[in-house]
Amino acid sequence: MTSLEYARELVAFDSISLKSNVPVTDYVQETLGRLDFETERLEYDDRNGVRKASVVGKKGQGTGGMAYFGHTDVVPADDWKFDAHGPFEPTEVDGRLYGRGSCDMKGSVACALAAAERVSAGELQRPLYIVCTADEEVGYLGAEQVASESELFREMVEHGTKGIIGEPTLLEVVYAHKGVCGLVATSHGRAAHSSTREGINANLAMIPYLSEMKAIFEETESDPAWQNAEFDPPTIRWNVGINDHTRAVNITPPQSVCTVYFRPMPGTDVEGLIGRARGKAEECGLDFEVRINAKPLYIEPGAPFVAECLELTGREQATTVSYGTDGAMLGALENLVVCGPGSIAQAHTHDEWIDLGELERGTELYGRMIGRWCCA
Repeated sequence: MTSLEYARELVAFDSISLKSNVPVTDYVQETLGRLDFETERLEYDDRNGVRKASVVGKKGQGTGGMAYFGHTDVVPADDWKFDAHGPFEPTEVDGRLYGRGSCDMKGSVACALAAAERVSAGELQRPLYIVCTADEEVGYLGAEQVASESELFREMVEHGTKGIIGEPTLLEVVYAHKGVCGLVATSHGRAAHSSTREGINANLAMIPYLSEMKAIFEETESDPAWQNAEFDPPTIRWNVGINDHTRAVNITPPQSVCTVYFRPMPGTDVEGLIGRARGKAEECGLDFEVRINAKPLYIEPGAPFVAECLELTGREQATTVSYGTDGAMLGALENLVVCGPGSIAQAHTHDEWIDLGELERGTELYGRMIGRWCCA
């Protein structure tokens, strides 16, 4: 099958992160089996009790080789633009494949499957791994399980397998991306009509905490010690949200929630920032929780592996991105970059699409990588 054919089949699965990705994982696992991969499956129930699954496949014998990493979940498509076809009805128009996940990142997974189909197990002198995870869009939960529990992943780490995360980069080589850290502080009060003495306004205890969050934002935006010029923007983007979930203006809010979501870079003192937020929350009598703490991805831009990737892609220079990937959980791999078809500008949009030429170029690139690292 071609990458376009695989992409059509993958996009047809409604695998938004709120739902189970088990059906699309079943499809990927069955496909890997048909292509002579041995497979390892990992499952868990998310916070809402929804079953999620990831699959790790290995084709060929021995160790080392190449590993491709993708994910099968997609973001919601409630704002889908087209009436003629839905987000899970893959449609080709003017050289583009439209559909939720076509760019991020089922098109890329399709390229990896199509490239893997072109090489027989007998041609492989070193193994080819394909990994498809759950819940990348909501916290890298599938990748976290793969990193901690997968025997095949441990084999990759032990034997220096070369890793490619296939997120959309227009096939540019990305040597670094930011991490993700999410903090939640909650103030508790008591709801009552505001004309009475009975209520306790939860927002009042939150105000001094918000003042500290604003101070941290201003500090990290202005102080060069918190910045890294390798990235655009060069700051951690300390993003503060607030919600008291109270619909009527004459009711004292029983709850006030502040979220902070920021993107640490290599060298960022993440624990120091968490400590400052936690300390202020305790001072204000707030509940405090770290929802996610995912590390940045980084490999030296002058590393031999990066040079190999640049040669294979025909690019002169590697770059960085400010979004995150499953690479936040896969840092045990020494050689790991992000490189995939499609543009991040088309990801998560109300008319998501991928250029058909990108699917062809992605398949050809992954084929060259397999030839270099698994067959040569």
